[in-house]
Amino acid sequence: MTGSRWSAGAAPGRRRGPELERAILDAALEQLSTVGWNALTMEGVAAGARTGKAALYRRWPSKADLVAEVLRAGLPALGEIPDQGSVREDLRRLCVRMLDVMRSRAGVALRAVLHECDHVHADRFRGVIWNGLHEPAHELIRELVQRGIERGDVRADAMSPLVVDVIPAMMMYRAKVCGSEWPDAEIVEMIDRVMVPMLRA
Repeated sequence: MTGSRWSAGAAPGRRRGPELERAILDAALEQLSTVGWNALTMEGVAAGARTGKAALYRRWPSKADLVAEVLRAGLPALGEIPDQGSVREDLRRLCVRMLDVMRSRAGVALRAVLHECDHVHADRFRGVIWNGLHEPAHELIRELVQRGIERGDVRADAMSPLVVDVIPAMMMYRAKVCGSEWPDAEIVEMIDRVMVPMLRA
């Protein structure tokens, strides 16, 4: 990135390819975090990235396309959960990882966008949540429950779609409807009072 200032009348900078795309995505995330979905404009993003609007429209035909890519690219990956020796601790670690994603800059922006945008766009951005957080969480929960079965601290018939849904559903419901920040004590209570009894009863 050069030290020259960009203005509407100046030629776009020399950045190309991934470097320019990263600058555009960063500028769009900055706008989402400060002005929100409704006030975000392609002009504002272009100015923030020190490029021209044409560079945005060549890659993303609409504001919704750009924002969806920003949120997809910005959400941290859940990653793996190393074996902690018990399903209780494995699931607690998973919840902490999910909170990290939800509290990330992109996660906060995504929740804000869902509150602001219309139903058509909301459905699209819910897909970002599903693909970026819910489905990876479901896969990890299935893996952790199966690990617990093999370890012997989860009953053999515990695996079911409803069991896999509980943690993501509760965390998103409490975050969206109740505004809960999920302190550590509440995570532990959910694991001890809901998940462990279901998996070991």
